[in-house]
Amino acid sequence: MPSVTVATSVPEPTAPAVAGVFPPGKVPGRGAALEELLRTTLQSRIMFIDGAMGTMIQRYRFSEEDFRTERFKDHPKDFLKGNNDLLSLTQPDAIFDIHCKYLEAGSDFVETNTFSSTSIAQADYLMQDLVYELNKVSAELAKKACDKYTAMNPSKPRYVAGAIGPTNQTLSISPSVENPSYRATTFDAMVDSYAEQARGLLDGGADVLLVETVFDTLNAKAALYAIDQIFDEDGYDRCPILISGTIVDQSGRTLSGQTGEAFIASVSHGDPLAIGLNCALGADQMLPFLQNISKNNPTFIICYPNAGLPNTFGEYDQSAADMAEQVRPFAELGLLNIVGGCCGTTPEHIKAIADMCKEYAPRVPPIMDPETLVVSGLETLRINKDTGFVNIGERCNVSGSRVFAKKILNAAYEEALAIGRAQVDAGAQVIDVNMDEGLLDGKAAMTKFLNYIASEPDIARVPLMVDSSNFQVVLAGLKCAQGKCIVNSISLKEGEEDFIKKAKIVKRFGAAVVVMAFDEEGQAVEAQRKFDICKRSYDILTGLGFKGREIIFDPNILTIATGLEEHNNYAVEFIESNRLIKANLPGAKISGGVSNLSFSFRGKEVLRQAMHSVFLYHTIQAGMDMGIVNAGFLTIYDDIPKDLLEICENAVHNRDPEVTEKLLTYAETHGKDATKATEAAEEWRNEDVQARLKHALVKGITKYIVEDTEEARLDTVRYPRPLNVIEGPLMAGMSVVGELFGAGKMFLPQVIKSARVMKSAVAHLIPFMEEERLANLAAGGIADDDPNAAYNGTVVLATVKGDVHDIGKNIVGVVLGCNNYKIIDLGVMTPCDKILAAAIEHKADIIGLSGLITPSLDEMVYVAKEMERKGIKIPLLIGGATTSKMHTAVKIAPRYSQPAIHVLDASKSVVVVSSLLDDSAKEDFVDDIADEYEDLRAEHYEGLKDRRYLTLPAAIAKRAKIAWKQETLPCKPQFYGTKTLNDYNLKDLIPYIDWNPFFQTWQLRGRYPNRGFPKIFNDEAVGEEAKKLYED
Repeated sequence: MPSVTVATSVPEPTAPAVAGVFPPGKVPGRGAALEELLRTTLQSRIMFIDGAMGTMIQRYRFSEEDFRTERFKDHPKDFLKGNNDLLSLTQPDAIFDIHCKYLEAGSDFVETNTFSSTSIAQADYLMQDLVYELNKVSAELAKKACDKYTAMNPSKPRYVAGAIGPTNQTLSISPSVENPSYRATTFDAMVDSYAEQARGLLDGGADVLLVETVFDTLNAKAALYAIDQIFDEDGYDRCPILISGTIVDQSGRTLSGQTGEAFIASVSHGDPLAIGLNCALGADQMLPFLQNISKNNPTFIICYPNAGLPNTFGEYDQSAADMAEQVRPFAELGLLNIVGGCCGTTPEHIKAIADMCKEYAPRVPPIMDPETLVVSGLETLRINKDTGFVNIGERCNVSGSRVFAKKILNAAYEEALAIGRAQVDAGAQVIDVNMDEGLLDGKAAMTKFLNYIASEPDIARVPLMVDSSNFQVVLAGLKCAQGKCIVNSISLKEGEEDFIKKAKIVKRFGAAVVVMAFDEEGQAVEAQRKFDICKRSYDILTGLGFKGREIIFDPNILTIATGLEEHNNYAVEFIESNRLIKANLPGAKISGGVSNLSFSFRGKEVLRQAMHSVFLYHTIQAGMDMGIVNAGFLTIYDDIPKDLLEICENAVHNRDPEVTEKLLTYAETHGKDATKATEAAEEWRNEDVQARLKHALVKGITKYIVEDTEEARLDTVRYPRPLNVIEGPLMAGMSVVGELFGAGKMFLPQVIKSARVMKSAVAHLIPFMEEERLANLAAGGIADDDPNAAYNGTVVLATVKGDVHDIGKNIVGVVLGCNNYKIIDLGVMTPCDKILAAAIEHKADIIGLSGLITPSLDEMVYVAKEMERKGIKIPLLIGGATTSKMHTAVKIAPRYSQPAIHVLDASKSVVVVSSLLDDSAKEDFVDDIADEYEDLRAEHYEGLKDRRYLTLPAAIAKRAKIAWKQETLPCKPQFYGTKTLNDYNLKDLIPYIDWNPFFQTWQLRGRYPNRGFPKIFNDEAVGEEAKKLYED
């Protein structure tokens, strides 16, 4: 065995140069040297920690006056007796004496008298302001005792273990039976409390920090977070950390429900020297649980059980000799590295255990598989090559499940839990939780729902994936998760500095992390670029201390078979990127959102399930470890019908240029509308030209579109101008396409086909429109020097800053382009100033903003505010997967005095743009939208729950501050008071009467284009009744 006489080599702040510069706890390199020494010692022998402080204090029988002494005789708390930590200030000699007794008994470590020395625990005694002093003085007392015994025997140095108890509150359990989501304190408050304690301990000379008696792992994670934070930010030298949990009964779980293995997985990120168990159980009851922990614990083991179980009076009767014999099996089985005692133990118990253990070798920690990622909820999930594909349940996602979103928006959290439970029951091994919805307070919703999950063991047993595009929402989720969860996600899109900042925080929480294949240039599409971004991310993360197995790459599963050729190879690129990652990035895992693959066929579940199964069959072979899927809706690969299997294989591997058409045909002939597909194909040709154009657009049929468009153009009675054909039957057909797509009855490839039909029709009409335009210019004597003159209008499109998704925007561009609008596409991640500059440069008629992720919504609000601030008068269109009419009405429209309109999908954009650019229709259209949005806002605010009220001073501080300019000051009225007009003919007033409020009072409101008086009389729904009312 290696000698331990090198103990005196640990640097102490005794040299004048060091002592004058660095206080205790901040001596550079001392912690690393101490850890190396302790590791050497622990490999050579079993070490010993002291016994119970409280048991020894009871021997002194201190009175209330002894606890108070002169210093606290007038303290307002009616009793201080029982606050044992206070004795470090009022009875320091007794505390010092107890430390000496344990050191005399053979202890290598003595714990500071600080089990309850946090502001949270000391609040019971109204002594929060003493916390730092309590910890510093307690550490100094323990250090004084250790120094004394080290000087007596330098070959056996003694160490101060700064005791950090669990507090008297819990972050994972509600103290209210009626409200499972309620917590008595917050993670942030717990961190602050622990940080203050740790500073005091380290400033007092603690050698190691002991996070002990952990009954709620989330409390321990707060302690570890605080410790890591002060090491990073306050200049403290990193010292060794010991962690000890508490198994509360024979279930083998902590009070908050975790198994021993899950506990280890959840706290290992603190890089502890040792993890183990203490308290609650006697040695014989603890043995099986320590065995289980030992085989799953790559660190050293610390163990200090109670002196048996308490008797009926709460006292511990087990003798020192009996306890030593019960601990003997631990030593015989090779389970011990550090051993001592907890409740009921005394120096006699420690001496007996130390004497017994001298003949036994220490435990040798097992070497764990470096490729295995262990994540945890109440139980663990081990992810490696033997695990098989890991299903991540996707339905607890407000963006992916309308049912779940509705329940969350309605604050029906208990009902929403049923969706999570169903996912676990269906086989989900991880639950993905996402609260990215524009009308939600994402942080509050994430916190509340995860707190509810913590109360449901059936769900909480599996690990969580905290999923958000907003990192603040991710943080809110991490602060609720006691297990080792997965963060989804971070990326390099905002640059390395932002990436590193977020990664450090994720690591501080101990989570594994999903890294998207984005960088400053945008989303990676090709396999090599996907890999290059992943390799760069991997190198940064491993440099920060992440293990390769804690890094999960999402190389972007993109939608195939959309009808756009450039999308056809996306699955091939993803599969190849998997192979590159597995071959070159040791330990790294691969995940992805599987449903993205088939998004173009939403609503066709049989087809989507088959596509997913084929895709997974190949990606798993290439190295994909996990994926976000609906666990209950996967088809077994071998059960896929052979004809469909061939089509899906060709789609995934991009083997057939006609595969999109074949998928569409399969969807039509095997869906619930299959019978319609078998009807006579040419029957529609017998209808009039308007119906034929509509049918061709809806069905995506290009065969007759040119001849039908020409027939309509030649009908100059109905369509005097070529443009009228676009504005009439063609737009009517695209309007139907938009309604069907919005209702989920059409899907993306069909919309693309419809857009191509539209493009063909418009292409036929453009020469005639150009001829008409030139003739009009010549007739008016106007020079043809306006490059925009041939277009119906100019539209600037952009995916907003922070968002790299552009599929929807691109489709909008295609559809609008087909309708003779000039498109200025600014691409993705477009800053606000670039959008506005382009709009001014190109004399844009419309600005369209797109975004997929929730932070994009905030950026859209910012763009609207900037447009208002800069006096821009261009209509603003809002679109994208996370956007909604409600969000636009509530959050965006009020920020901009010009029209700000949500557009449901690409086909609807044409209707909206044409209405906004039609001078005869614009006013009514905008008024109709404004009324609708006003109703939506009223509905939203009426339905708000859990309103948050500001204090009056805070409300006053947020008051509107108007900087009146001279030119905007109200003008002086011509007269004050009341002016009476006598003998005035009332008939002369009739032309000036606004009849709209009159009709609205009777709840009669026309819809665009029949808004207002007298157009309301033409409204299909209320026109007749409005006319009767007016005539009456």
